[in-house]
Amino acid sequence: MRPWPATEAEAVAEQLRLRSLTDTAGPGPAPGEVRTVAGVDVAYDEASGRLAAAAVVLDAETLQVVEEATATGRAEFPYVPGLLAFRELPSVLAALSRLSEPPGLVACDGYGIAHPRRLGLAAHLGVVTGLPAFGVAKTPFGFAFDAPGQGRGAVSPLFDGGETVGRALRTQDGVKPVFVSVGHRIGLDHAVAHTLRLASRHRLPETTRRADSLCRRALAALLAADARN
Repeated sequence: MRPWPATEAEAVAEQLRLRSLTDTAGPGPAPGEVRTVAGVDVAYDEASGRLAAAAVVLDAETLQVVEEATATGRAEFPYVPGLLAFRELPSVLAALSRLSEPPGLVACDGYGIAHPRRLGLAAHLGVVTGLPAFGVAKTPFGFAFDAPGQGRGAVSPLFDGGETVGRALRTQDGVKPVFVSVGHRIGLDHAVAHTLRLASRHRLPETTRRADSLCRRALAALLAADARN
């Protein structure tokens, strides 16, 4: 295994190396072709540097939780815009490794190729694990888009300059859109279709909601244990 980057320059060089390994041609797994979908997320305590990562596996049909895993530790890489994966991925990979079997698909709370160097968290995770992965972000970051229609399922392209890097997607009537981008081994059409299926009742996919809740609970338990010791 290659050494984990320790500096910003090393991390940028690693992104440039890995981005050529992403498979974004698709189509990848469609809804109905995977049995499980995992969501991953990380919660931080900035004061202590402590963090907790969560991986929550859902049944792809019922969206019920099949398995959960967490990993805790400290943030070893500083927060640098565009290099978030180097801060989050070690703990996310540790949480995924604690699952009894790999999920069929991973939905990340963040970006895939919608990234200045086309290697956001979902793309990076997909390449290093080999799992199909895509990102669903809450905000458009610095990318441009026209507002999609107000109905559930309405979409519009997400642009970085003249390049399409994802889609703005309305997951429920009248709510703010989310921003879907492919990561690895899946195409944009299928990533959008999975997002809609996962967001059957709320703006955010159940993968995001469940992983966010679990990592926050794990961080709270970690901080409470620290306080007792």
